[in-house]
Order: sequence, then structure tokens, then C-alpha cells
Amino acid sequence: MNPEPQSIHASAVLAGSYALLIRGPSGSGKSRLAFALLQAGNSGTLAFARLVADDRVLCRVAHGRLLAQPVPRLAGLLEVRGLGIRRVPYEPIAVVDAIVDLAAADAGRLPEPASLTAEIGCVRLPRLPVSAGAEPLPIVLAHLASNPMGN
Repeated sequence: MNPEPQSIHASAVLAGSYALLIRGPSGSGKSRLAFALLQAGNSGTLAFARLVADDRVLCRVAHGRLLAQPVPRLAGLLEVRGLGIRRVPYEPIAVVDAIVDLAAADAGRLPEPASLTAEIGCVRLPRLPVSAGAEPLPIVLAHLASNPMGN
């Protein structure tokens, strides 16, 4: 176990009590999903939503949990496509509860059970694979609604 944080190309949003780590290739919609989750928090669709990090996330394992933090120079910054970089409130650290993989090749209508978990730094987490072109917000909201720990 390495206590040093690992920088991951991802975004992270605290939704309820736990964070979602949003991964995917450039242009897949990581920042767009993060912004949609923040809007869901503002509208009351989610009880609470706050940015942890956008574009780069520092991840480390502590006491069997995956922790996410912003890279200091990017803390509180979120890219809003078409508007540019915006400053938003952020959480300095959060426990990751699930991983959202955008543009996932193994996403399907009925995903295989093996594709529904992922491991980062020896921490096994629920994984939400989202196919390219699919709208991820409904999938994420369904996960949060069915997961009492995350909301």
C-alpha cells in the first residue's frame, strides 16, 4: 500500500456522503457529468453535491478506503464546455464510493457482473460503465438512489 497520492485523469464529485470518481478518455464528458451532478444538488434532485476535483484527482488509500482530493493548483476549478473554467465550491477530500467509467467498451444494456466492480490501489469499488454516447446522469442517479451509503 502506497500512502502517496496517485494523480488520475478524472473528476470527482461528492454526492451525499460519498464521492463518485468519474473516469474516461478526453472529451468523454467527465466535466459535463460533474457539472450535471452539481446542478442536481442545486435543484434538490440530490440532497447534496459538491465538486472534489476536475481533470486531475489525487487518489490514495487510507484504512481500506479510497480518498479523492483535488490537485492543489486546480482546487475549485471546473471546466464548463462553451464557457471555460469556472470557480466553484469544493470539498478538500472525500471517500470514493463508486467509479463511473465513461465511454466504457464493456458497457451494455445488461452489463456482465464482472464489469460492475473496479479496483484502485487494492480498494474494490462498484463500477458504473457507461457506453459512449449514452447519457450518464440517469445511470448515476439510479445508482445513488439504490445505494443508501452514497446518498
